[in-house]
Amino acid sequence: MDLYEHQARELFAEHGILVPRAEVTGSPERARESARRLGGRVVVKAQVKTGGRGKAGGVELAADPAAAELAARRILGMDIKGHTVATVMLAEPVDIESEFYVSYVLDRAAGGFLAIASAEGGMEIEEIAARRPEAVARIHIDPAEGVTSAKAARIADAARLPPRTVDVLVRLWQVLVREDALLVEVNPLVRTAQGAIVALDGKVTLDDNARYRQARWGSEGDSRDDPLEAAAAAKGLNYVKLDGTVGVIGNGAGLVMSTLDVVAGCGARPANFLDIGGGASAQVMADGLAVVLSDPDVRSVFVNVFGGITACDAVADGIVRALDTVRVTKPLVVRLDGNNAARGRAVLDERAHPLVQQVTTMDGAARRAAELATTV
Repeated sequence: MDLYEHQARELFAEHGILVPRAEVTGSPERARESARRLGGRVVVKAQVKTGGRGKAGGVELAADPAAAELAARRILGMDIKGHTVATVMLAEPVDIESEFYVSYVLDRAAGGFLAIASAEGGMEIEEIAARRPEAVARIHIDPAEGVTSAKAARIADAARLPPRTVDVLVRLWQVLVREDALLVEVNPLVRTAQGAIVALDGKVTLDDNARYRQARWGSEGDSRDDPLEAAAAAKGLNYVKLDGTVGVIGNGAGLVMSTLDVVAGCGARPANFLDIGGGASAQVMADGLAVVLSDPDVRSVFVNVFGGITACDAVADGIVRALDTVRVTKPLVVRLDGNNAARGRAVLDERAHPLVQQVTTMDGAARRAAELATTV
């Protein structure tokens, strides 16, 4: 669950980290009012969950409230890497002396966390690491130990950060632990001309498994800007929207990934990744099919199931249930194999829906779904 920048800054402030005053709005007119309250001169920043906002024109410095309104009008509705800007944040500008980069990220391979820090912030950390790897410090953190003042001092020393960042490093760790975060990043963390250490930008990713403890963010904090992804998440489905025309449903991440490759090999582009899981019920199948069919980009759907824990007749029951509750206007190609496959095929044969076709092989089914996507 990714948070917007303004939400990340809210967390930072709650944990005692300095951030500039700011307001968020989705209206150019209200942007003018916010700028007036903030002193007139403001930075107008697009609120989208992706990087590269500045390069895309999503960050502007406005000299006065009228300029802030014009900047907000330009930025709102902008497309930045596939994300439509619905709100902007107006923040007080800061007199910057130095810029730094700091983050904590889950290191699954090491079974702990990794602190990444550099005295060269304000740009893509990947570029710095590629050009000058010695400029980026990486310090492993034992979750049981955490980031004490001594550990924070070691991180700051390794990254050549000023001593005053030590307290911020400790507080950022508190954000990660108390808010169930997998990533906490500040880029840039700055030292102002007055010597204050201030977080100008922030990125926080919360653990989806801890949603019940982070209910205050609701759907606003959801990482899924796409409404289909949000609808699927509400049903507990593992769904990712892609940019193709063949909807893909399978049971098991490995099978779904293979299905995406096979569909692409047949000259079509998958419209989504949807894994209904190894023990999916008929209801899960029905929910998944409803989400995929509601995608206007989908021209055909490929349901690829190998029955194991999930019996094929249960999958077929789910398809039939969806056919009875969802208005189906797109062809479905179904491949059932494994546990109770014959019984599942019989269920679909009995239903005899004119838009449902069965193909016994994975390659053949993918080929047929690709053909249908180009002719529908």
